[in-house]
Amino acid sequence: MSESKETAKLTVHGKSYELPVFSPTVGPDVIDIRKLYGQAGVFTYDPGFTSTASCDSTITYIDGEKGELLHRGYPIDQLAEKSHYLEVCFLLLYGHLPSAEELEKFETTITRHTMIHEQMHYFFRGFRRDAHPMATMVGVVGAMSAFYHDSTDVSDLRQREIAAHRLIAKMPTIAAMAYKYSIGQPFVYPRNDLDYASNFLYMCFAVPAEDYEVNPVLSRAMDRILTLHADHEQNASTSTVRLASSSGANPFACIAAGIACLWGPAHGGANQACLEMLEEIGTVDRIPEYIARAKDHDDPFRLMGFGHRVYKNFDPRAKVMKQSADEVLDLLGVDNNPKLQVAKALERQALEDPYFIDKKLFPNVDFYSGIILEAMGFPTSMFTPIFALSRTVGWVSQWKEMIADPQNKIGRPRQLYLGETMRDYVDIEKR
Repeated sequence: MSESKETAKLTVHGKSYELPVFSPTVGPDVIDIRKLYGQAGVFTYDPGFTSTASCDSTITYIDGEKGELLHRGYPIDQLAEKSHYLEVCFLLLYGHLPSAEELEKFETTITRHTMIHEQMHYFFRGFRRDAHPMATMVGVVGAMSAFYHDSTDVSDLRQREIAAHRLIAKMPTIAAMAYKYSIGQPFVYPRNDLDYASNFLYMCFAVPAEDYEVNPVLSRAMDRILTLHADHEQNASTSTVRLASSSGANPFACIAAGIACLWGPAHGGANQACLEMLEEIGTVDRIPEYIARAKDHDDPFRLMGFGHRVYKNFDPRAKVMKQSADEVLDLLGVDNNPKLQVAKALERQALEDPYFIDKKLFPNVDFYSGIILEAMGFPTSMFTPIFALSRTVGWVSQWKEMIADPQNKIGRPRQLYLGETMRDYVDIEKR
């Protein structure tokens, strides 16, 4: 962390305290309150941690006002257009774009670690057939620590590296197996001759009875979905991974914790909720009715896929996702898809409405991703597992950064206690 060049003055109970102010590479200044309790005997109160930095990081930067998302300084739209997922993985993990030799070595390493331990198949068969794929993934990823003992010591740099590669390599296989198990089809083993996105589609949709060839347009769209969701700074699931990691827990347990957090509908389930909303609206002529409902504060209905917790401008990922939606739906001949028609008309009408313009409720990345995934043949239950697959590299990168940070200490948030003061125990016969 850089040296503080100025201070902020805080007055509590008539006494003033000098707090260091740090300036990041980009973004607002940060007031350091680490010694506040020791000096002044008070805590800060920030539910949701919306105004609190829990760490310093060099991985991802978001400017919600500008609609800007940078990975190691590179804009997400450039990465989605010119790069591909495994190159972005390398960038997130190591901080720089790889040379041709580095990329080839990294891709080979990931490709040759895609199979999972054969005994892990029994874990899948222990779940009910109707289990949600996310429930299966939480259990199976957590169980990896029972099979890969040579990569659970977080104090060993080499073991951390092996664990990172294993998680990125095996997550598509685990997600695809969770899907196959849920629909009663046999597991399909990965192929080393396919790229990362194509391999995932192959494991999801191929069957032993016939040949399956992955369409390059669908593969490219899937690669973009993975790239656009690779990391998103200190969101709920990433913060969960960091908090679990702060205790020294093994990497597989930490990533399983991130998957569990992502499962929440307020986090990873947004694209499914958006698709369900488009189904509810049904036809273009009903859009004005639902826009009116969205404006009504007394109506619980909300337009899903519009606005974002962080972005107060257009989500930079949404533009790329919209382009992919057009390409995929055109390829599959479903341009007349009712949901797509409703989505396009809804976006157009909302962006022309002063209410949405004033509140800066622009389409986000979830608005079109659900339509793409459904067009590819995925059920809504697989939307969040694919999100988890995408985000694994972000979680792993943040985990690696945290473990290597000399300032790392176990997470221990404080609280504003509003319960009873001390009172004496009353014997049961006197209550």
